[in-house]
Amino acid sequence: MHFSPLPYLDPGSGSFIIQIAIAALLGLGVAIRVSWSSIKKYFGYKPKEEEEDSDNDKI
Repeated sequence: MHFSPLPYLDPGSGSFIIQIAIAALLGLGVAIRVSWSSIKKYFGYKPKEEEEDSDNDKI
């Protein structure tokens, strides 16, 4: 008779896997935030030019 043990994750391994997943998501968020201008430039986003408001000159 062949016996194969059941897979087992102890609480330490489970919390370690959760920490890795959270760190990966936060790291991805930081990487996107740092390179956000490059990402916008890659997709062809052009910022709108601000028009000067002449109403502020009149007092």
